[in-house]
Amino acid sequence: MAAPNGQFFVQDKLGSVAPHHESFQQLWETKWKQPCTMGVYPFMFGSVKDFEPVVERLVKEGQKPPYDWDNYAQAFFPKAEELVAAAEKAEQEGNKEKASELYLRGSAIYRISRFPAPRSEKQRHAWTEGKNAARKGLALRERPTQEVTIPHKHGLQNEGKEIPFYYHLPPGTTKDKPVPLMIIFTGLDGYRTELAVWIEGWSQKGVGVVVLEIPGTGDSPAEPTDPTSPDREWSSLLDWIDEQPEVDHKRVAVWAFSTGGYYAIRLAHTHAKRVAGVVAHGGGCHYMFDERWLSSVNTLEYPFDLANTLAYKWGYGNDLEKFKKETSKFSLLNDGTLDKPECARLLLVNGVGDEIFPIDDYELCLRHGAPKEARFIEDRKHMGEPESFFVIIKWIYNLFGIEGHPADQMKTIPSRPKY
Repeated sequence: MAAPNGQFFVQDKLGSVAPHHESFQQLWETKWKQPCTMGVYPFMFGSVKDFEPVVERLVKEGQKPPYDWDNYAQAFFPKAEELVAAAEKAEQEGNKEKASELYLRGSAIYRISRFPAPRSEKQRHAWTEGKNAARKGLALRERPTQEVTIPHKHGLQNEGKEIPFYYHLPPGTTKDKPVPLMIIFTGLDGYRTELAVWIEGWSQKGVGVVVLEIPGTGDSPAEPTDPTSPDREWSSLLDWIDEQPEVDHKRVAVWAFSTGGYYAIRLAHTHAKRVAGVVAHGGGCHYMFDERWLSSVNTLEYPFDLANTLAYKWGYGNDLEKFKKETSKFSLLNDGTLDKPECARLLLVNGVGDEIFPIDDYELCLRHGAPKEARFIEDRKHMGEPESFFVIIKWIYNLFGIEGHPADQMKTIPSRPKY
């Protein structure tokens, strides 16, 4: 897969500029309008009719790169506030279904406001308000989800003291009827407020769900510049899970999305005995940190400035050049992780044409350490969607001993507004 001369598999695309980087109007028309209409990433729980007036404003303002993130974020607030106010009214009237939908639709507006990362004051406000709306909306669902906060007992002095996450147990779960548990690691821009979209489908299959953010995103307490910080966060989380009597501890797995896939590969090696299986979906491990790659990806598949967003996520703020010079310390090849003799059952899935993290990383991963499983999706970019979801869900069904058809579960994902 990787070219022998050191060229990336998608080398011919490096240096090109995708149309959606020209302006927000182009972003909407060429990349975002269709998924928003469908109610899929990154518009989970959203409604296209809510976004239309926001888009009209951003287009009228001529918003384009480089974005003023406060001005960008501000355009979303009126609609988000309107939806949350309507949700509060519906809740007061006792209409839980309507209130839940409107809270979650409000959270979707706030999400795109702080997308791809809360790098400005108003984007951080959007993250806070979006969390509040999502928490209320999820708690009012027919299959409610609670937010749990646990001590980060393995954290260092300079790290956060708590780990907040969503925790869902299917109705009827008891210590006498424990359920499998799916731990979802979020990605660079998708946090727990949106990847909660997967909870309903797993709940219908009798599977509990934890959703939490990776270091440098959301509310993760881990020090993002420390390559070993995720090990401590996962130890704190898994220790807590071990204490939950409602969980079938022989059937605990991790499904990590996008940048989360990097952390999944690491966890599969550092906590090999503590999980039944791990899915690294669209992640990387080594070449994703290559300076040549990082110098080219800002104008490729990602909606915004990918390299800069990664630098922010890994704790380098706006200093992209310093990030590029120091990223080798995060490589799972350079630090010996990939060559550890033990690895949990690990499935690597991505699209061959990924322009966010090169498929070369998964080919490299397969060449080192313990054997892994993999599926590379031809003619697809980042994440290998939609075929990748069917591969992964079936693999997890087999891991947990669940009967079912992935297509049925996938039907729970698109947002279908009723109100």
